[in-house]
Amino acid sequence: MRVLRSTTLDYGTETPGGSGQSDREAFVKHPFATLAVLLAVCGAIAAAVTLAGSSGHGSRGAASPAPKPAKRVAPPPPPTVVHGPHDSAVPILMYHVLGVPPAGAPYPDLYVKPSDLAGQMQWLAQRGYHAVTLGQVFRYWHSGIALPAKPIVVSFDDGYLSDYTVAMPTLRRHGWPGVLSLIVDNVRPGDLTALQVRRLIAAGWEIDSHTITHADVTTLDQAGLQREIGQARTDLQRMFHQPVDFFCYPAGQYDAAAIAEVQAAGYLGATTVNPGLARPSDPFTLNRIRIDYGDGVGGFAAKMRRYTG
Repeated sequence: MRVLRSTTLDYGTETPGGSGQSDREAFVKHPFATLAVLLAVCGAIAAAVTLAGSSGHGSRGAASPAPKPAKRVAPPPPPTVVHGPHDSAVPILMYHVLGVPPAGAPYPDLYVKPSDLAGQMQWLAQRGYHAVTLGQVFRYWHSGIALPAKPIVVSFDDGYLSDYTVAMPTLRRHGWPGVLSLIVDNVRPGDLTALQVRRLIAAGWEIDSHTITHADVTTLDQAGLQREIGQARTDLQRMFHQPVDFFCYPAGQYDAAAIAEVQAAGYLGATTVNPGLARPSDPFTLNRIRIDYGDGVGGFAAKMRRYTG
């Protein structure tokens, strides 16, 4: 402020108590000094304005870096279509509980030790097999969409916690999906929670229907068939937003009425416990290869050779 006051140009004023020299006279006598002071003040004001504009909110004026162009993701290649026959039989493996059967278990043969499952999957991988879903098999049979050279379906019935804790990581080591034939009432803590089923789906698994209560469908009236077969599909579709295109007969029991209801409910096919390879000529009574507790890797290999040559 002192600088500003000393440089004010008041041409008619004298400094009290001074020599009587006016500001105008001072400017005339010392023009260069006065001009220098004026330039310094103007420069200070300009610098202050510039600083205020470039600090704090003044960063708005800074030039933003140009946005990088979005990386273009290449679309997946079109599926390979088989030119010629596409009706080869495919093996479908059938598993239940993965673990050691506790004392008094009613069906101990339905258990498979986790180490045996790992050895069996390794045996398949070493011989060029590659796990696929039933949906992939049907697209091959009906639309000629190519499968790997040696396809195999690895299915798990009912819906147990071991499907999530044992089967999923075992198959994931090979980059393979599984097929879960799920009882609606088994979606619960202790068996499989809905979150665990969704994580199986995220890992590439297919979800299929195995009724609501694991009822013997050959004992049901028409209303019971519609509930256990048709409603089961609707419930799973609503819960998991999956197509649920395949059915699995509980305990392998089926008859003409059950098959008719499976077809009416919109399923594409259904699996049994009949031993053998699955063929397109029997879409609603697909054969499977049951794997038992006592098979180990050696018995598993023998079954594979028996059915696949």
